[in-house]
Amino acid sequence: MTDTLEDKVRDAFAHGGALSRAADQFRERSGQTEMALAVARTIEDGGVLVVEAGTGVGKTFSYLVPALLSGERVLLSTATKTLQDQLFGRDLPRLVEALELPVRTALLKGRASYLCLHRLDLARHDASLPERGSLRTLAKIEQWSKATRTGDLAELPGLDERSPLIPLITSTRENCLGAQCPQFKPCHVNLARREALAADVVVINHHLFFADLAVRETGMAELLPTVSVVVFDEAHQLNETGVQFLGAQLGSGQALDFARDLLGAGLQHARGLVDWQQLAAAVERAARELRLAVGKQWPGTKLRWVGPSPEGIDPGIWQGALDDFQHAFEMAAEGLDTVSEISPDFVRLYERAQQLAKRAARFALPCELESVRWVDVGTQLRLVESPLDIAEAMRTRVLKISHGERELDAYGEEQEDSHPAPEDSGRAWIFTSATLGDEPTLRWFTEPCGLGDAEVLRVKSPFDYAAQAGLYVPRIFPKPNDASHSARVAQLAARGASELGGRTLVLTTTLRALRTIGDEMKQQFERLESDVRPEVLVQGELPKRVLMDRFREGAQGGRAGCVLVASASFWEGFDAPGDALQLVVIDKLPFPPPNDPLVEARSQRLEAQGRSSFSDYSLPEAAVALKQGAGRLIRRETDCGVLAICDTRLVAMGYGRRLLSALPPMRRLESEADFEAAISDLKNSLSA
Repeated sequence: MTDTLEDKVRDAFAHGGALSRAADQFRERSGQTEMALAVARTIEDGGVLVVEAGTGVGKTFSYLVPALLSGERVLLSTATKTLQDQLFGRDLPRLVEALELPVRTALLKGRASYLCLHRLDLARHDASLPERGSLRTLAKIEQWSKATRTGDLAELPGLDERSPLIPLITSTRENCLGAQCPQFKPCHVNLARREALAADVVVINHHLFFADLAVRETGMAELLPTVSVVVFDEAHQLNETGVQFLGAQLGSGQALDFARDLLGAGLQHARGLVDWQQLAAAVERAARELRLAVGKQWPGTKLRWVGPSPEGIDPGIWQGALDDFQHAFEMAAEGLDTVSEISPDFVRLYERAQQLAKRAARFALPCELESVRWVDVGTQLRLVESPLDIAEAMRTRVLKISHGERELDAYGEEQEDSHPAPEDSGRAWIFTSATLGDEPTLRWFTEPCGLGDAEVLRVKSPFDYAAQAGLYVPRIFPKPNDASHSARVAQLAARGASELGGRTLVLTTTLRALRTIGDEMKQQFERLESDVRPEVLVQGELPKRVLMDRFREGAQGGRAGCVLVASASFWEGFDAPGDALQLVVIDKLPFPPPNDPLVEARSQRLEAQGRSSFSDYSLPEAAVALKQGAGRLIRRETDCGVLAICDTRLVAMGYGRRLLSALPPMRRLESEADFEAAISDLKNSLSA
């Protein structure tokens, strides 16, 4: 009798099974096995499974083991490129070896992650490199380019992800020359796609998945119909990632990039045949006039755009600027059309000009139904039209994809595929995360993702939170909107960090609070002796990867430990297990900003349906974000720490009970004395 997939999975997770060879100090966890068996059943039967697996369950192995043992072709999607690298470089190889499976794996990222050999060649001759240090960095990249096999920029040590060089040495869908490129054969993007098409297990990220859903250009169009198992890890980010790609965007930055490429290609390949400087200057001028049309605004402002123009902007001036924007691209397209046979660069630039003109025309028309439109104001201007959620796209364009579909690639050719597509369409879809909502049906996640009919499983964390962690909510504290609130948060955090020698993460809900708290804590620590003074790291002052590595190093090498003050992107995905992190301070309850156009439109839709936007949207959003932030504290069964939430609404308002119940069941620290005693206990345990 042949073992079922469930039998194979049960054996792998049993004491002495294959998993004990793959994981350090592996021991059976009932929750991990429960999730793995549910994944196995879904793979065998087809369908959709949504799993919330608390921190410490070991969800990665719970979906990887059944997926690998199934022998099916698998697509794994994670939230970030960092998680992609971890999955591909660490977890998958360990399991493939332990399970002794002949499995081919591949890693596929978006274009911006790979060195473009053609663009590198152009950058060598670019007289307008952004800064003096760029020449040295470019020399390092050139040296690395001769040795790398993958061209993945993550392999290049010391390259700042914020480097202005990166857009000059990577391609975009708009400027890629495709089969006409002189470097088409050794192209790293094409190599990665070919390897993905030939692999049994492919690791991608959510951005890549939705970018393809929007433009059918990243390789997913050929890949997805041939896989039987699709897993979305960190699935709580799916909706917000998806809406970025399923609408439309047009920015002055895109226009300036186009103008630069237009001028560079024109002067290099067809100098004197067209007045390239005039065409490029017209595009730049139109972009500048569009930015000037919105007048002076705070950087980061989002202007609602309900009528013919964004709020507070004269409709005539705005429409005139949009028309000029469109006209500048149309004139550029006309000029490019006359020289299209000279170089493939001109063919792609012509297509870009047409696309940008078309997008400008779209923004001159009314907003699509079930969508919202706004303008992001910064150094550049960005026009955005976004659907309110991804539910419709998931139902009609993702879950409906059947096996055996054949699509043309980006160059109009049918892809060769070493895997024949299965005949049935019983694909398994697995969506998992540590945080998917604050109620049993996980409606916060399933509703906007169009997964109302999915099977839902919630697996609790195995951690003993009552023994491992304390929760402190100060009862006497400035209100969240009080001018003194951030300074008091800094004082509380500094008190704990001084005792613990750093080991503190402060999570803020706004960038303004981030800066205030960071500055205040630095001032607090100036009074301490330099050898015991914690180092204050503030998000934005260094690349994210450098901040995380420095914080995890902690007090090694005789240095004082660290305090990290961070906002949005550190509320999740930041992992500092052990005693590197023992105090997490959250400044305020992370409610979605009510004046954000997308938040506002979602709230209005709920109210129109007779539902409460606060109970059905704002509260669940805050609960999920709060769970994510709190989840930074306890990462292992041996971790201990204190979570302080400096928002009295958590204990003073009725809805606070719902938010508290969403948090891990930590013991409550009822007074300031309890908080200080808990910090003292942690300090003593460090020196024990």
